[in-house]
Amino acid sequence: MTLTNRFLTVPVNGMLRRLFVLRLYAITGQLLAITGVNFALDIRLPLFPMLMVVALMALLNLATWARLRQPWSVTAMEFFAQLLVDAMALAVLLFYSGGSTNPFVSLYLLPIIIAAITLPALYAWIITIFCLTAYSLLMFFYLPLHMPHSAAAFALHVAGMWLNFIASALLITFFIGRMAASIRSRERELAEVRETGLRNEKIVALGSLAAGAAHELSTPLATMAVVAGELQYEHGGNPALISNLQILRDQITACKAILNRLTATAGAERAEDARLLTVDAYLDELVTQWQLMRPAACLQTRWEGARPAPHILATATLGQALLSLFNNAADAAPAVELEARWDRQTLTLDILDRGQGFDREAAARAGEVFFTTKQAQGGFGLGLFLANATVERLGGSVRMLSREGGGAHILVRLPLQVPSAP
Repeated sequence: MTLTNRFLTVPVNGMLRRLFVLRLYAITGQLLAITGVNFALDIRLPLFPMLMVVALMALLNLATWARLRQPWSVTAMEFFAQLLVDAMALAVLLFYSGGSTNPFVSLYLLPIIIAAITLPALYAWIITIFCLTAYSLLMFFYLPLHMPHSAAAFALHVAGMWLNFIASALLITFFIGRMAASIRSRERELAEVRETGLRNEKIVALGSLAAGAAHELSTPLATMAVVAGELQYEHGGNPALISNLQILRDQITACKAILNRLTATAGAERAEDARLLTVDAYLDELVTQWQLMRPAACLQTRWEGARPAPHILATATLGQALLSLFNNAADAAPAVELEARWDRQTLTLDILDRGQGFDREAAARAGEVFFTTKQAQGGFGLGLFLANATVERLGGSVRMLSREGGGAHILVRLPLQVPSAP
């Protein structure tokens, strides 16, 4: 949320909260300064108007506290108005306490710095012009302080400048530093949002491409199925060939089923396709489905968690994502280990193999679209990309790690669902 006009919110709504805290410190410091100068240093000040200003600022801060409890966002104009009121209050206090001769007059730099960092240029310039004008007028219009003799007055002025420097340095370091950190955090969030948007655009494009490819592949698959059936009929006396042709027909049938699902969904998952299953039942179902797809893979599984197990929302895209990760592990090595652990909130799944693992470049680029380490096997670099996108969309994460002793370790974390009461 950047500031491009007066109706946009300030970069972080917490800016007003920090201004509220800063004003608390200012009110406390003003009360201490007024009472200390008037009674401890015996420099008479017009207490009534000055304390009235401090009281009004305290009321403003109370209203700000109530405002911070409201759900709507803080606007740039609202934040600007609060800063302007603070600058006006400082002008009135300085008018009653020596004007430009007051060593605390340089506190006018604080609202200028805050406005320059958080507000649009127009508002920042208005604050700057007001502070410059107020400072200039305070050089001619103010109530002079009744100071002791000149030597003591100069010493008090120097001491006041020292205190003002300390207060300004602390406030700038604390407040401005926190605001700058908030702005950097928001910039990182915006960069992540832009990256997510670009990735979603790629996913939509891939979904459209996949739907078109599914339509185009239906004809050659149907032809292959017919030819395989005819070959089975013609070579009925060759059991070995018949067995191989049956495997081929089964694979063609599986491909047609996948394409039918892809064409039906066209890359968009339907709510009615999701099921709420216990974690252990879902993993058992997924492993059974995968073993039918990869009968040659050697699989070891280990599930750890409380029974009865919590529930997970079993969507079609999640199943495809996990099956893709299983296939990647099986492509890297014939033996695959699956280890699952869960509690009431999170499922952690470890997919382990003894393949070549991830080198530095692969670990850095894993999950990028069209990046693959399986060029020799005809990989397109889509499986890991889509798996990453699917798991992250569900609130989980996928990490690619190197396994001790060689191989790859894919760590998947998924949030679990709490079933609603009937």
